[in-house]
Amino acid sequence: MIQPSKLRSVWHHQLVLRGAMFAGAMLATLLPVATSSTLAVSKDSPKAIVDEAWQIVNREYVDGTFNRLDWQKTRMELLKRNYRNRQEAYVAIRSTLKKLGDPYTRFMDPQQFQSLNNQTSGEMSGVGIKLEANPRTQQLVVAEAIDNSPASKAGIKAGDIIVAIDGKSTKNMNLEGAISLIRGEIGKSITLKISRGSKSPFDIALTRAQIEVSSVFSEVKQEGKLKVGYIRLAEFSSHSSEQMQKAIKDLNRKQVNAYVLDMRGNPGGLLQASVEIARMWLDNGTIVKTVDRKGGNEDFRAVQGALTQLPMAVLVDGNSASASEILAGALKDNRRAQIVGAQTFGKALVQSVHSLSDGSGMAVTVAHYYTPNGTDIGHKGVTPDVKVDLNFNEQKNLADSPALLGSPQDPQYQRAVAVLQNKNMASPASVKSPAMSSNR
Repeated sequence: MIQPSKLRSVWHHQLVLRGAMFAGAMLATLLPVATSSTLAVSKDSPKAIVDEAWQIVNREYVDGTFNRLDWQKTRMELLKRNYRNRQEAYVAIRSTLKKLGDPYTRFMDPQQFQSLNNQTSGEMSGVGIKLEANPRTQQLVVAEAIDNSPASKAGIKAGDIIVAIDGKSTKNMNLEGAISLIRGEIGKSITLKISRGSKSPFDIALTRAQIEVSSVFSEVKQEGKLKVGYIRLAEFSSHSSEQMQKAIKDLNRKQVNAYVLDMRGNPGGLLQASVEIARMWLDNGTIVKTVDRKGGNEDFRAVQGALTQLPMAVLVDGNSASASEILAGALKDNRRAQIVGAQTFGKALVQSVHSLSDGSGMAVTVAHYYTPNGTDIGHKGVTPDVKVDLNFNEQKNLADSPALLGSPQDPQYQRAVAVLQNKNMASPASVKSPAMSSNR
């Protein structure tokens, strides 16, 4: 997760595969470090990148013993080497960081760092379509055309099949390959060949733009006499809190009388986003506590501005991590919601994220975090109030067909609804008036 004002982030291990998260291009100020041996480093040499990385770890890493390494000696050894190019410097940095024994402290080359930066901003360069592969035909199908995107404005619809991208057939093309071709520089054009129903395939020319990616999906579900506001939170990006605020206010206007917040599979993201979202559900109380290597504590608290007091259940699973666990832990410890599902991942570390002078970057663990009750969930996770583990077939069914999430074929969601129904917690009068929530 990242707290933008302090360059903080908490990550789940899967974020490496999903692009990870970063609040924006922030350049860390590097402080001179006194050592027993002064080694001259050319500003533009690969060695300078190595020293930048070393200094950041020296200044911020949560373990002051550096996993029992002599960190000053490590610097001397690094700077005595000759690096013929940046790639050799990158190898040296990664090898050195590995000795810390911390998988969350890691180095990213410029391309990886830019990818992280793009995803955590909650924006992407493209045409605004979400793709999926038809499991039977393997065809690339448009799952959604994002509102106000080049794709939606051009008339692309859910269900359209992408036959070719700039003249290149998508037959036997995997999803990742197609996405990499569709994304590109803002302002550059791209042509998609579309197959729609019985019509002959036709071309649509599009111009790539900066697209805000939605991380919040919401809808009203009528479950017997219970009118449920179902919100799925996919990740904590820089736009997640404003999207969540909009979703809650919209569902309040539709007079739902209970909420289900679904954070299954949510790998985490920005610390500030998790705190802001927690404040939308809590009037008071601690949200999370962090402790750095010097024992410095920081508490993040609710500020009496909850958008609703309606009863809620929160869905989590083994892939709910970091920011998801902070939010789930805050709602659980403050007795604001019933947590339903499987044990969460167990990520209780905080990282700072820094860009280096050549466009590469690194994440460094700088603190531990604890739930409001002081619980360290590291390697343990948040324990649900109502435990519902899915068997293999149930997991596969939901993974293969995401549309089944929040449906009668979703056992964890159905249990969450039952929890709300059985406690008979439903009162539209609990919705705050617009005037009371206008300070958000």
